[in-house]
Amino acid sequence: MGSLYKSLEAEAITVDVKAAKGFLESGYVYLDVRTVEEFKKGHVQTEKILNIPYMFNTPEGRVKNPKFLNEVSAVCKEEDHLVVGCQSGVRSLSATADLLNAGFKDASNMGGGYIAWVQNGFPLKVEEEEKAQL
Repeated sequence: MGSLYKSLEAEAITVDVKAAKGFLESGYVYLDVRTVEEFKKGHVQTEKILNIPYMFNTPEGRVKNPKFLNEVSAVCKEEDHLVVGCQSGVRSLSATADLLNAGFKDASNMGGGYIAWVQNGFPLKVEEEEKAQL
């Protein structure tokens, strides 16, 4: 009986940031699971991008977004090709596993997250210009 439960545990696959960029260029959806504040400070520049936080910052620390799967399901189909990213690749690994366990067929974690994207000099987009350069 144990094997039935084992088959339900989906294995999240982590892809190198360069491979993730290739996936995005071929039409994959980038799911940024960082907080809205992190997202606005700068994010991956790609055609199809969603920001659905996996965790929220609270006075007690970070807590998991209880509506994460519902929010993703509202805008993505289980057949969609997803690259999941966060700041460094930790939250996105958990988010990817949750998505696969919820029935999403093709979700890959972007190893190194936004930090690796920036380090590689890949295109960025910034939503808020807090301090304009004079």
